[in-house]
Amino acid sequence: MAVTLHLPTVLAKLADSRALEADGTTVGEVVSRIADRYPSLAPRLRDESGNPYPFVTFYLNDEDIRFHGGFGATVQDGDEIAVVPAIAGG
Repeated sequence: MAVTLHLPTVLAKLADSRALEADGTTVGEVVSRIADRYPSLAPRLRDESGNPYPFVTFYLNDEDIRFHGGFGATVQDGDEIAVVPAIAGG
C-alpha cells in the first residue's frame, strides 16, 4: 500500500524531492524503506536503533504518531506522513 512521506526543505535536499512514496503497514516500515533508498537521509529520520528521534516529529494524517503507537502506528493506502524537525533559534 502506497504511503506518501513529506519532507521539510532541509531534508528534501537529501532525497531530491519533498514527497516520497513507499509501501508499508506501519510508519516505521515506510520510514525504513525510504531510509534504505536514501542512505544519506536515514540518520536524519531515525536513530541507530531504528527509533524516531525525540526532536523529530512525525504526523500521520495530521496526527502526532507519538499518541498512536509511534513507528508502530498502522498506515493505509493513501495515508500521508509529514516529518517536522525541531527548529531552535531565538
